[in-house]
Amino acid sequence: MTQPAFGRRVTRWYAGAARDLPWRAADVSPWGVLVSEAMLQQTPVARVRPAWLAWMSRWPSPAALAAAPAGEAVRAWGRLGYPRRALRLHAAATAIVERHGGAVPSSVEDLQALPGVGNYTAAAVAAFAFGASTAVLDTNVRRVYARVFDGVANATGTPTASERTAALERLPAVDAPTYSVAVMELGAVVCVARSPKCTSCPVRSDCRWLASGRPAPEVARRGQSYVGTDRQARGRLLGVLRESVEPVAAAALDVVWHDPAQRARALDGLVADGLVEPLADGRYRLPA
Repeated sequence: MTQPAFGRRVTRWYAGAARDLPWRAADVSPWGVLVSEAMLQQTPVARVRPAWLAWMSRWPSPAALAAAPAGEAVRAWGRLGYPRRALRLHAAATAIVERHGGAVPSSVEDLQALPGVGNYTAAAVAAFAFGASTAVLDTNVRRVYARVFDGVANATGTPTASERTAALERLPAVDAPTYSVAVMELGAVVCVARSPKCTSCPVRSDCRWLASGRPAPEVARRGQSYVGTDRQARGRLLGVLRESVEPVAAAALDVVWHDPAQRARALDGLVADGLVEPLADGRYRLPA
């Protein structure tokens, strides 16, 4: 299958199958796109949708978020997971105000210079907010390309230079952002990691992976356990702080995680990451 044929089939499929997501609306600001990309990292759409709507209602611009305490961003992040993303988004908002007059920059280079904005996020914001022809390579897109063009179950590691070059070559000359979001959508709802819906795929007749019998990866990745981990302990402790408008005594943290050594390790990690501030009187709070 030629690359133009692939692009036509995927974008035609997307025109009738795209999910109605609030950050895809035509009137969404570049800030709204940036917030959505930050929230969607390793987090399901169903959890992001209400959080994004609430966030944009409260902080509709970078200036609005930058004017709020960083701790309020952590509080509003709720249970989206990986709460350091909230701090980075707050830092990015502050940088946007200080460096760009409160307007999200349009170039990939300026976006990459913002705190917490990596290659993928910069490319996605440039494409979806400003119409740039950038190679948007998230996990879903890489999986689609790996299966259709390379005949393997999944892309591994981080994107290589050759992978980025190939992705750029696949961009159509017209409306590259629509093509990019279409491939992303295909990977998110059809060409999924487990139990892909190959019979519903618009490019199934030319997919090398399907043609070869859908071979499994050479080494199956084991899912990371969560129960009983330091990450779960951190989440419990941070949850207590999010739910309190006043600083919290250490005793209130003790009751939510009974292993003293693990609790102390988790709390030290939260402090080191800037998510929690210890006070002189022994209490703790979200960052001011």
